[in-house]
Amino acid sequence: MTKTELAEIYRGYIACLNRQDWSNLGQFVGDDAVHNSRRLGLSGYVAMLERDFDDIPDLYFKVLMLIADPPYVACRLGFDCTPKGKFLGLELNGRQISFTENVIYEFRGGKIVEVWSVIDKAAIEVQLRGDR
Repeated sequence: MTKTELAEIYRGYIACLNRQDWSNLGQFVGDDAVHNSRRLGLSGYVAMLERDFDDIPDLYFKVLMLIADPPYVACRLGFDCTPKGKFLGLELNGRQISFTENVIYEFRGGKIVEVWSVIDKAAIEVQLRGDR
């Protein structure tokens, strides 16, 4: 798989997330997918995303930076959203926030098999203090 092909698959995955098209997520995510060292499988991955969208109704994944180096994709995602209650242990209760997430994905057979994700919680804490 070329870098361009892998980047296209990844962008299709992000579009699938933004449509909340869970019935087609299996085109992009492997049956034994692992997220931050937790084996979720496809069904657990879908459940995780459904919870995310339940907690953050206006959730939208925006690709800010994308590097494809098969079998890996590294991406910086940007979010401007309004979590309903707690997020990352922080009481947000409908407050609009902006933050980024740095994610590395491993692909096998054109599907995500492992994800390593870090959300910039410090950026959210700064906003909550009003230091923005």
